[in-house]
Amino acid sequence: MIERIAASKVKQLAATFKSVAITGPRQSGKTTLAKSLFPGKAYLSLENPDVRRFALEDPRGFLSRYQSGAIFDEVQRAPELFSYLQEILDESPEPGRFILTGSNNFLLQQNISQTLAGRIAILNLLPFSTRELYDKPSDVDENQIIFQGLYPPIYEPGIPPEDWFPNYLRTYIDRDVRQIKNITDLIVFERFIRLLAGRNGQELNLTSLAVDTGVDTKTVQSWIGILESSFIIYLLRPHYKNFNKTLIKRPKVYFYDTGLVCSLLGVLNAGQLPLHPLRGALFESLVVTELVKQRTNAGKPVNLYYWRDKTGHEVDVVVDNGLALVPVEIKAGKTVNNEFFGNIAYWNKLSGATTGYIAYAGNQIEERSNGITVLNWFELLKRGV
Repeated sequence: MIERIAASKVKQLAATFKSVAITGPRQSGKTTLAKSLFPGKAYLSLENPDVRRFALEDPRGFLSRYQSGAIFDEVQRAPELFSYLQEILDESPEPGRFILTGSNNFLLQQNISQTLAGRIAILNLLPFSTRELYDKPSDVDENQIIFQGLYPPIYEPGIPPEDWFPNYLRTYIDRDVRQIKNITDLIVFERFIRLLAGRNGQELNLTSLAVDTGVDTKTVQSWIGILESSFIIYLLRPHYKNFNKTLIKRPKVYFYDTGLVCSLLGVLNAGQLPLHPLRGALFESLVVTELVKQRTNAGKPVNLYYWRDKTGHEVDVVVDNGLALVPVEIKAGKTVNNEFFGNIAYWNKLSGATTGYIAYAGNQIEERSNGITVLNWFELLKRGV
């Protein structure tokens, strides 16, 4: 089993909170992590029809079987349990009694906020991070990672991505999408996902998507919410501090996993990526989501934004550390050139920032006199920016 960085945070939360919820996309390793960290607890999957029926029809009787606690997998499938769990948790001071997992953030968060607020800690577990698989930049082949993605089944047991992703997408649409919202025309929804994959790394333009998909903007907005709540896409919000410029205020859309994007775009192998017109956006998506994982694995809020004004100046990522803003530019090339520095230098002049990073695919490290550090993207992650 590949050790998960989030394991230490889950154990810490279970030692202080009465219950812990591990959320994330399907097949991200939630069940494996929960079972490995809490081997003494009974395991129940609410995806099992018999288990779910018992939990729904007789929740008190169901929970009475697990007085010492349990792992309830895909618990959003039995939302009625939450009210009864609240009663049990209120009567006992024991920490880490119940471990809940769920692949639908919207339904799980909704039930937690209504019944278990203050009694439960929540941690989002995303697919593998590159730091869980590799030790140094020389071990990493960006094109291979982008193509195969970072979902655990592709590494253990080793299912080829060209076989795994189409089946994953079909399962996701048939199960999760129907569970959140009963969409009748799943063919149109799948076409929408494919169109969105072609816009990975771009500003989210609801009107353009609606026209191309053939539905209204309210439907597109609803579908974006479904993809976001089920951890298929991540919306990188713009940083609103104005620095006397008119800013773009639409979020940028990134898929959490580049392997899924490649599958949706029809990329057949990693060898096609160096010349692919969307390689820059795919590389940017890889780095942005790795920065997101770095924060979610530590149980920290995601303090990442982007910045763009209407004259075309843009900084790919702005890390808001409260007292300081740190700009990060992401470049897919392996050779440093002067064009890399323009946007960060412009932004630093406006904002008064004195540092910044350019994360690129090459291995050279440069500490420039203007406070900008050029380094490999994997090294940026190791520094913990």
